Amino acid sequence: MIIGIDHGYYAIKTPHFCFPTGLSVYEYEPYTMQNVLQYGGKYYVCGTGRQSLVKDKTANDNYYLLTLAAIAQELKYRKAPEKERVVLAAGLPLAGFGREKQRFREYLLRKNQPLRFRYESVSYEAAIEDVRLFPQGYSALALHPEYLREEPSVLLIDIGGWTVDLMRLDNAVPNAATCRSLEMGMIRCIDEIMEQVRRNVGLSVTDMQIERVLNGQPCSLDPAAKAVIQQCGREYTQRILSCVTEAGFDMKAVPSVVMGGGAGIVKRHVRPQDGLCRQIYLEDVHANAMAFERLAGQMPAR
Repeated sequence: MIIGIDHGYYAIKTPHFCFPTGLSVYEYEPYTMQNVLQYGGKYYVCGTGRQSLVKDKTANDNYYLLTLAAIAQELKYRKAPEKERVVLAAGLPLAGFGREKQRFREYLLRKNQPLRFRYESVSYEAAIEDVRLFPQGYSALALHPEYLREEPSVLLIDIGGWTVDLMRLDNAVPNAATCRSLEMGMIRCIDEIMEQVRRNVGLSVTDMQIERVLNGQPCSLDPAAKAVIQQCGREYTQRILSCVTEAGFDMKAVPSVVMGGGAGIVKRHVRPQDGLCRQIYLEDVHANAMAFERLAGQMPAR
């Protein structure tokens, strides 16, 4: 079975699930087994907020443990046997794909196979047979050729948890020389908003509250705090537009495909006066994971 996983800095995404990267470890059984992974004699509560930023995802076992939780969730959703052979389809940022590919593959494809663990009190035995890696953003765009048709040049903007990855495609072919990675993803946006709300309104809001307000969803929050959040959302969008221009891309001349966790926020806060060329928004946070899975299924078995 092929399982696609998007290992974001902010959240883990599979074709059917999305949960924060937070991980809390316990030596003894916690008060609830919901979202609890049992592995190596310890208990891990998965999705408890977001973990402290570690730019190198292979620096500790956190992403490996979150991968086990993602595998369990997908096996249960697909009504697959708890004992299953798995091919992982994952991704890496455009700018560092070649540099990080081998190390991340070795990180996920370990020798102690099959993996035996429990998730939400159910025992699993997963044998990871292979790990296939793809470039984030471009993989999802490759499944939507209609966005590139009849466009000589298109700018891809993938707004993730920590980075905003940029790349131009000319005649539907990636121009590798144009790859850029800006450290101004949604984590930085949300942290700045938290501080502004604290200073201006005196409230300590949560990540989830900020996300809901930015996306225009209902939230029982002080109107003054909501106003600060929306203003910060507009300022964040303006900074992204400015940084994209500084990186050498003219969004007023070249159409853009905006995707990732921040796509919906930028869509809500772009204004007509920004004068942008054609904008396409891929707001589905599962898009990368689904693309990895489909592309891996098209590859010949090793």
